[in-house]
Amino acid sequence: MEDMGLKESLAEVYSGKRVLITGHTGFKGSWLSTILHNLGSKIKGIALPPEGNSLYNSLSNQVNIHSVYSDIRSFENLKNEIIRFKPDFIFHLAAQPIVLKGYQEPRYTMDVNIMGTCNVLEVVRQLDYQCRVIVVTTDKVYEDTQSNMAYNESDRLGGSDPYSGSKAACELVTISYVKSYFNSPGTSLVGVARAGNVIGGGDYSEDRIIPDIIRALSSNQKILIRNPHSVRPWQHVIDPLLGYLKFGAQLEQTVNKNFMALNFGPDKAKTINVLELAKTCIDIWGSGKYEIINDTQAPKESDYLQLDSSHARRLLKWQPLLNSNDALSCTIDWYKRTIINNQSPYQVTLSQIEELSKDPISI
Repeated sequence: MEDMGLKESLAEVYSGKRVLITGHTGFKGSWLSTILHNLGSKIKGIALPPEGNSLYNSLSNQVNIHSVYSDIRSFENLKNEIIRFKPDFIFHLAAQPIVLKGYQEPRYTMDVNIMGTCNVLEVVRQLDYQCRVIVVTTDKVYEDTQSNMAYNESDRLGGSDPYSGSKAACELVTISYVKSYFNSPGTSLVGVARAGNVIGGGDYSEDRIIPDIIRALSSNQKILIRNPHSVRPWQHVIDPLLGYLKFGAQLEQTVNKNFMALNFGPDKAKTINVLELAKTCIDIWGSGKYEIINDTQAPKESDYLQLDSSHARRLLKWQPLLNSNDALSCTIDWYKRTIINNQSPYQVTLSQIEELSKDPISI
C-alpha cells in the first residue's frame, strides 16, 4: 500500500468492506466501531450485551452496526454469524480484560480468552476465502523480568496471574493455528496486536484506574492509590486502534506467510507512574484529592511495564499521536464535556477522533 494520508490510506482499504468486531460493546470496541463507521465500513459486532453505563449504549443509535449479542464461547452461534456475514476483516477484541477479575474468576477468564480465541480461529479456518484477522492481546503477555527494559516482540511470553497467562496462552493458540492452517497461498492472514494500558473517554469498567479516578472526581471522593510508583504504558485508545487498522490493511505484505505479532505502545521517554497520573488528572479536572493506601491483600502486579514499538513504526509507519500527558488531557476532557457540559458522547467521541487524527478520517 502506498504511503498516503491517514484518511486516504484507511478509507481505501476499509470503505465498503465487511468488518466483524468481537467485543464491539466494550470500550475499545465502541471506539473502533465509530472509526470504521466513519470510514464507510459495513460492520457487524458479536459480543455480550453491555452492562450498566456503557459507551456503546451512547453510540449505538449513531453508529451503523449490525449488533449480535452472543457469547464467543458458543461455537455454533459464532460460526453461523461469521459465515453468514462473510467478513473481509475480523478484529478479535472480545475478552475478559480485567486483571483483578482474573484472580477472582480464573476459570471463566481462561475459558473466554483462550477458548473464545480458539473458536474465532476455528471458524476462520473453515472459511472458503481469504480473511484478514487481528487478534488483540495485551502488553501483559510477556514474562515479567523485573527489569526497566521495554519488551519487544521477540521476548518470552509468560503470565504471573490468570489474566496475563490467559492472554499469553491465547497467543500460543494463535501461533499454532497460523503454523498449522494459515501458512499457504490463499489462506486467511492472521496477526497479533499487543497494546499497553489504553485510556480514553467512555471507559466505565470496574477496577481500572481512569474510571476509578473519574468516579472519585465526579463525586468529590478521594482517589485511592494502591501502587503509586508503578509505571504503565498509558496510551489514548485511538493510537492502538489506528495501529490495528494499519496492521489489518498491510497484513498480507507484513506477514508474508509467517506469524507476526506487533507492539503498539506509547513513547517510552514520556511515561508516568500511577501517582503522577492521578495528580495530572486532578490538575486537568480542576479539583480533587488522593490518598495512598497500603493494601497488603491486593494481588501483585508488575512495577514497570513498557513496550518497544519500533517494529510497528518501521513496518507500518505507525506512531502514537499523543504522549501520556496529552492522552490524559484528552481523556479527562471527554469526561468533562459529557458529564459536566452534558454533551453527546457520540459527538465528543467523533470530534476527538477527527481532532486527534492528523488527517481527519471522517468521510
